[in-house]
Amino acid sequence: MNAQQPLPLIGLTMGDGAGVGPEVIVSAALDPGTLGLCRPVVIGDAARLREAAGILGVDCEVVAVRTPADAEFAPGRINVVDLALLPAGLPWGRLSAEAGHAAYAYVERAAALAVAGELDGICTAPLNKEALHAAGHLYPGHTELLAELTGVEEVSMMLSTEKVKVIHVTTHIGLLDAVRRIEPGLVERTVRRGHQALVRAGRADPVIGVCGINPHAGENGLFGYGEEEEKIVPALEKVRSAGIDARGPLPADTAFFLASRGDYDLIVAMYHDQGHGPVKVLGIEAGVNLTVGLPVIRTSVDHGTAFDIAGTGKAEPGSMIEALRQAAEMSNAH
Repeated sequence: MNAQQPLPLIGLTMGDGAGVGPEVIVSAALDPGTLGLCRPVVIGDAARLREAAGILGVDCEVVAVRTPADAEFAPGRINVVDLALLPAGLPWGRLSAEAGHAAYAYVERAAALAVAGELDGICTAPLNKEALHAAGHLYPGHTELLAELTGVEEVSMMLSTEKVKVIHVTTHIGLLDAVRRIEPGLVERTVRRGHQALVRAGRADPVIGVCGINPHAGENGLFGYGEEEEKIVPALEKVRSAGIDARGPLPADTAFFLASRGDYDLIVAMYHDQGHGPVKVLGIEAGVNLTVGLPVIRTSVDHGTAFDIAGTGKAEPGSMIEALRQAAEMSNAH
């Protein structure tokens, strides 16, 4: 980005206030590397962030702002759109409906700000699904919640590491169900979402590798029942006619190796383990989960609420720092 273009404005949702979210957010929001890449604004509870800063022994100023546009950025300052929902003295590391409702409200506000164009990206600290459900918000997680709040019917999961980025056609369903669900329209939409995300991140002409379903991508009908020709090839023909450089169907057992050496900017995996397994080998320690297809890019940490260490100052902020970095890299502001 040039000097005239402001850094991306990234909304950081505080997650479950009884978990490690407040602690890792304080560390990440003050990190000099973070401040060189984006302008982070927390959507959460100012009092809880101050409590987390005290636990960490960090001298900082937590400032409540009305909107992200009101935030000012300087070393040692954390800006927060303060919803003030958590009760005083909320125990750390203990499940509660109060914290579950607050976590929902932070995401709800972030989604509204995103739809209004007031954020360039969203980065989420972990929420606790049981606490979320105890508060009456019955969602499987952030992805489904954000999709509903932003009025989006279909989104895709992308896993991003230093070596490879992977977008999934299907995710949390059984393998037999995944094969049934894969069809040319879904494959095409997934490729297009991945292409758009990379272009938005500054890759003008990304090269996309699309995996097959069967071993060796079916090997000309030797394996499977022609799923590649039926479900994937028509989608590839459509996206190529639109100028997208999508190659395949590729044997999945070599596609990730080729991507890791730089042949592909993105791999399209057909089902959960086809994409997740290689990513976790190639770089889970710095991996970030992205949701693409929303009005803004959303990234998240790769850990949960960690109730066992919440409030102790032991939580490592590395995943949150990386999630912020990738939200800035992939954001609308580029």
